[in-house]
Amino acid sequence: MTNWTVAPEPVASPTAAALWRAYYTEVSDRWYLLHEGRRTDPAELEREITAARGEELAPPSGQLLVARYDGEPAGSAGVRLLDADTAELTRVFVYEEMRGKGGAPLLVRAAEAAARDLGARRLVLDTRSDLVEARTLYARLGYTETEPHNGDKYAEHWFRKDLLD
Repeated sequence: MTNWTVAPEPVASPTAAALWRAYYTEVSDRWYLLHEGRRTDPAELEREITAARGEELAPPSGQLLVARYDGEPAGSAGVRLLDADTAELTRVFVYEEMRGKGGAPLLVRAAEAAARDLGARRLVLDTRSDLVEARTLYARLGYTETEPHNGDKYAEHWFRKDLLD
C-alpha cells in the first residue's frame, strides 16, 4: 500500500506557491553554488519566483499536479502544450526529506497521463548537467536524450518520450 496521492492543483493555490518557491530556491541555489560559490541573491530569488507563477500550467493547455504523502504536500510536476502533439514536462520536484520514497516516478507518470489528456503524443523536457538525479529518473522512466527543443540558457540536456496509448 502506498501513502502517495497525485492530483491536479490550481496554480494559484498556497500549496502550489510553496512548492514553486521550494523548487526554484533549490535549483537556483544549486546552480549558483556550482558556478559562483554562493546561494541565490534574495532579491533575485523573489523577482524570479514572482515573475514565473506558472499560469502556463493551468487548463485548458496545461496542468499542475501535486503529490501528497500521508496527505501532506510533498512534490509537484507540470505539463504544458507546446503544440497540438507535444507537451513539455516541467517543475518536477519532491521535497528533499520525501525523496527516495517513490514520489517522483508517480509524479512523472501522472504528468504523462495529463499530457495524454491534453492530446499530446510526445513529452519533452530539459534539465541541467548538475541535476543528476533528474536525468537518472528520466532515463529510468523511458525518456531518451535528444536534440534541444528550446533555447533555455540553463538547459544542458533535452529528453523526449513518445506517449503511447
